[in-house]
Amino acid sequence: MATPTTYVSGTVTGPVEIRFTPSGLAICRFRLTEVSRTGDPATRQSQDATPIPYVCTAWGDIARNATESLVDGTAVLAHGRITEINDNTIRLSIDNLGLSLRHHIAYTEAGLPGPHAATALTPPPAPPPSPHHWWEKQPIHHKPDPASPPTTGTPPLHTSS
Repeated sequence: MATPTTYVSGTVTGPVEIRFTPSGLAICRFRLTEVSRTGDPATRQSQDATPIPYVCTAWGDIARNATESLVDGTAVLAHGRITEINDNTIRLSIDNLGLSLRHHIAYTEAGLPGPHAATALTPPPAPPPSPHHWWEKQPIHHKPDPASPPTTGTPPLHTSS
């Protein structure tokens, strides 16, 4: 039976350490702390729950990339297998790792802006002038109401006072 996997959303706490096996395989280890938030219905405030510490181990390319990418305070999403639980620490073998975009923007190597990003942007061309401006009074054209009686063509009566 395969070991069940889990997802953890947390913050890297401390440095990321890398070592190599005699055959050259990279292994990195880092600490991750998951702090979920709970709501208190009485005060309508959210509070931090008890932090859950993890010791994460990644192998191969993930280990190399994690060492180059992660620093203390980085928010990550980790997918892996729990290998051991002792006292207050959970050991997690990482299968996949990603940056959390909840509070930050991440740039990938392929998505980094090129030199053209530093060039000045030209504004779009101005729209053609409108024959009427919104602040000018527009002529009102009334269509005759078919239910109203036709006019006789006589001018309206003016009374003098």
